[in-house]
Amino acid sequence: MKDSKRNIVNLIFSSFLVIGYIVCTYFFSSLATKVSGIGGNLIQVLILLVFGLLLFYATRVGEGKQVKRFSLPVLLLLDLPCVYIIAAALIKALPLHAQLAPVDGVFPFILMLAAVALGYGIPYTFLSGYELKTDDEVEEAEEEDPVEKESDEEEEKEPVKGGIAEELAEAEAEEDKDDDTDETEEAEKSEEE
Repeated sequence: MKDSKRNIVNLIFSSFLVIGYIVCTYFFSSLATKVSGIGGNLIQVLILLVFGLLLFYATRVGEGKQVKRFSLPVLLLLDLPCVYIIAAALIKALPLHAQLAPVDGVFPFILMLAAVALGYGIPYTFLSGYELKTDDEVEEAEEEDPVEKESDEEEEKEPVKGGIAEELAEAEAEEDKDDDTDETEEAEKSEEE
């Protein structure tokens, strides 16, 4: 229950972060339109790439260890087409340049999506979610380290020495002795009667 509340709070903060970056993206993109040529277009692409990267990390809420892996399907189906769309929009010699190129600094929708998707896809190609240990894996880890398990059991068996723990142990021992003497006295009295 505690984890789900924390995840909900993380998602709320992430959504505010994404909304704030959307506002910043609009502001910086409007400034980049004032830069003429390929420089302004490149600045806008980089802004949208960072937005996609931010989306990746804003939606990654979870417990456990981050799984690192290389995903060839994501690279082939997401990253490479996005790279081509961006390159075709910026380089006149490539096919589809006329359809993808920004007109008067205004990006076509497909180009914006490609830049954001590439920003999201690059880390997703190398990272994927979080990995939690299952009960079976926890048991296997305990079986692999029997020395640590034995040392933990030995520590549990040995009483703590010194301080309050020792005083409590002595007090319990005295109470046990008093109880034993009271029981023996009562047994002797009952025998006499």
